[in-house]
Amino acid sequence: MARPTVLVVEPEPEQALSTRKLVLETAKFNVLTAHSGREFIELVHRFPKVDCTIIHGQIDDIPCEALLAEAKKTNPKVTTVFLAARLGERCKAADHVISSHHPEAVLDLLRKLFGDPRDPSPDPHHAR
Repeated sequence: MARPTVLVVEPEPEQALSTRKLVLETAKFNVLTAHSGREFIELVHRFPKVDCTIIHGQIDDIPCEALLAEAKKTNPKVTTVFLAARLGERCKAADHVISSHHPEAVLDLLRKLFGDPRDPSPDPHHAR
């Protein structure tokens, strides 16, 4: 099974790697990371075949809806996830909304959608 690729945009952590990136890479997902909306758009165009985009709610240089519209324009099949930094925060364009405080919930969602990259057997339900 090809390892799914995830493009994450989140504020640059003050120290070391972000917890989210570490959790996803440890779970054997390929992870591309952007730290601003502009960088996200550059990566969406450079890597249009990503399986999933994840946008953190604290990214504010470009609105979430505009970022996801650009991602869908380059790849209409891409799954989009919005990480809500505050209770009640939403991005109507996102396929899924998850609290940014629960990286394991993101991992669970990705495994549900794309299978577990640690499993060497191909997933017959995954038709990407």
